[in-house]
Amino acid sequence: MIDLHTWPTPNGRKIHIMLEETGLPYSVHPVNTRSGDQFAPAFLKISANNKIPAIVDRDGPGGKPLALFESGAILLYLAEKSGRFLPREPHTRFTTLQWLMFQMSGVGPMFGQASHFRAYSKDQHGYSIERYTNEVMRLHRVLDIRLGEAPYLAGDDYTIADIATFPWMVNGAKRGARLADYPNVKRWYEAIEIRPAVVRGMALLAEERKSLDQTPTDAEREVMFGTIQHQRNQKVSS
Repeated sequence: MIDLHTWPTPNGRKIHIMLEETGLPYSVHPVNTRSGDQFAPAFLKISANNKIPAIVDRDGPGGKPLALFESGAILLYLAEKSGRFLPREPHTRFTTLQWLMFQMSGVGPMFGQASHFRAYSKDQHGYSIERYTNEVMRLHRVLDIRLGEAPYLAGDDYTIADIATFPWMVNGAKRGARLADYPNVKRWYEAIEIRPAVVRGMALLAEERKSLDQTPTDAEREVMFGTIQHQRNQKVSS
C-alpha cells in the first residue's frame, strides 16, 4: 500500500494519474496547502521541502518502507515499481527522461510563475506578467513542434513524460495560452484527457480543487507565499 500525501495541484495530479494508470493500491492523505498542512512536523518527516506530493510506500525496496518527495522522483519510482510508462529500450527511455526533465525544469516552474503573477499576486507587476506569459507561450510552441513529430512526447507510446506534463496544460488560458493556438498540443491533450485513469486521477479531491480556483485570502497568501515559508517545522493552524 502506498500512502499518498497530496493536494489537487498540477504536481499532485501527476501522481494521482500515475497511481490510477498503474493500478498500484494507495490511500489518500490530503495536505491543504492553503491552511498550512504542509508545515506539520509529521509531513516534514516525509517531505523535507514542505511540498506536495509525497508518498510512503509501505512495501518499498527490500520490503522496507520508503518515503519520497518531488513529483519527478515519485513518477520514476512508480514506473520502476510497476514496470510501466518508462521504456526499457535505451533510445526511448532517455527520450522519455528528456521530456520529463523538460517538464520539471521548464513547464512546471514557468507555468507556476505565470499563474502566480497573473492570478495570485496582489501587486500586478507588468514585467513579471509579460515575462512569464511569454515563456508559457514559448514552451507551448516547443511542445507543439514535438507533438507534430510524434503522437506522444517520447514517441509512439504514452509515458511518464506525458503524465507529468498533462496536468499543467489544464486551464491554459489562465496563464495566457489558448490550446486552440497549438493544434498538435490540442490533439495530444484531447487524447489524454479521455483516458479512464486520467479521468479518475483528475477527479481525486475534486471538491477541494474548487477552493484552488478561488482568489486566496490574505491569510492564505501568507501561508503560501509569506514568511511562514521560511519558518521550518512550524504547524500553521487552519
